[in-house]
Amino acid sequence: MRLRKLQDFLKEKNWKYRYTEEDGCGSIDFEYRGVAYHVWEFFDGVWGAETNVKHGGAREDIIGDYEKIILTEIKNWN
Repeated sequence: MRLRKLQDFLKEKNWKYRYTEEDGCGSIDFEYRGVAYHVWEFFDGVWGAETNVKHGGAREDIIGDYEKIILTEIKNWN
């Protein structure tokens, strides 16, 4: 199972989410205050994730410690 820290945070907050895994990459879709968000891992020589957590409707690729970057962003939503 991938994206474990993000899943743990979503469970802690009791936010419903859907986790899937394909080709060794994790994918999480969830809603917060009526807005749909996603975190989709990819591997293209380096690990990264496509997400819209920073800009709601705009997708962005994050390379490196993407799970930490994403968690930092959504922890600031409260």
